[in-house]
Amino acid sequence: MDETLIQKAYEIAEQKYAEYDVNVSEVLKKMNSLSLSVHCWQGDDVRGFEISGSEPGGGLAVTGNYPGRARNAGELQTDLKTALSFIPGRHRINLHAIYGDFSEFNKDRDSLTYSQYLNWVDWAKEQSLALDFNASCFGHVKSADGWTLSSLEEDKRLFWVEHVKRCREIGEYFGRTLGEPCVHNLWIPDGCKDSTMLRVKRREKLKQSLSEIYSVRHDRTCLMDSVESKLFGIGSEAFVTGSHEFYTQWVSDHNFKNTDNVMLCLDMGHFHPTESVADKVSSILMFHQRLLLHISRGLRWDSDHVAILDDGLKELMLEIVRADALERTYIALDYFDASINRVGAWVAGARSTLMAVLFALLEPRDKIREYELEGDDLSKLALMETCKAMPFSAIWDYWCAANNVPEGIYWLDNIRAYEKEVLSKR
Repeated sequence: MDETLIQKAYEIAEQKYAEYDVNVSEVLKKMNSLSLSVHCWQGDDVRGFEISGSEPGGGLAVTGNYPGRARNAGELQTDLKTALSFIPGRHRINLHAIYGDFSEFNKDRDSLTYSQYLNWVDWAKEQSLALDFNASCFGHVKSADGWTLSSLEEDKRLFWVEHVKRCREIGEYFGRTLGEPCVHNLWIPDGCKDSTMLRVKRREKLKQSLSEIYSVRHDRTCLMDSVESKLFGIGSEAFVTGSHEFYTQWVSDHNFKNTDNVMLCLDMGHFHPTESVADKVSSILMFHQRLLLHISRGLRWDSDHVAILDDGLKELMLEIVRADALERTYIALDYFDASINRVGAWVAGARSTLMAVLFALLEPRDKIREYELEGDDLSKLALMETCKAMPFSAIWDYWCAANNVPEGIYWLDNIRAYEKEVLSKR
């Protein structure tokens, strides 16, 4: 679109929002300070770079076989750099432990050190990016039976305890070296396909494992911790050890006893399809300092479809902004779609997520709140409905242009060119 038209449309939209006391300039300042955590595993279908060639497993499934999957760190970094060039703002990269440099590493995951990730640190420095990290408790012979931190086999349980401890050490190194806190998130696949008599026993083991892991304190200016729940997974339809209720109680108890700040992670695909993730936000933030969000889209099950600007995503961001909690919330992407161009999937999902945040920030919250406090529910409803038809897209296009990123769908031409020149030759 012509820059003059973008500017003109923005000025009209800015005036329109000003009628409802929304300061668009201030909104864009907040957008410029927002940092998404962009997940590396979209680029290679959660395979990783271990010499043994790990596969997702453990309740994870990636559908599709679109050509061009990244096969090594160099390719993945090039793909990420390309994707980031079409996403407005400055963001972070989220790594799983299976994405290290294992060319000279002949040990197992319980022996990992920061040395296996120096190539990522060097690359992050070159790109002026921060890194987040995740323990990889799946795709391994010691997780093949579906149990890791809640395993009743003590050697297996202790193996995974040590793996997570090592990953937290690596995360702290990232934070200290790159100058921004690394968020280390813990998700485990533990659960069973059919009924179990051992719910209490399994959760006792998980509680014990978490106590052992988080008894090691790290510098919170370098490392932030989070734990991620799930309702069910493939192969764990009947029971998941790390449920939302379990982790909510564990985090509250742990933080109270240790004056620590382990966060809860809410993944949009990890709850019942009719359950509102947005509705959980105000309750959690009332008792917890911070919150981690994993942006995904489940269709009928936790299918990890690419995020889109749907009602669920908009409602989630509206709730975060209405709670004045954007600075207390870490937003990470977590989907993996191998049925379409993987680099394009990164761009589409990230842009949709940022659109949802912008839409929420442009809501005339003060005026709507005033109507509600006055008991004028009709005016509240009318204004909330009017917001849906406000010229939000003109603000989005202007922000993209200000960040030297194509507006609209014009980024698609670049992705197609990259596919032709790079991805098709793999």
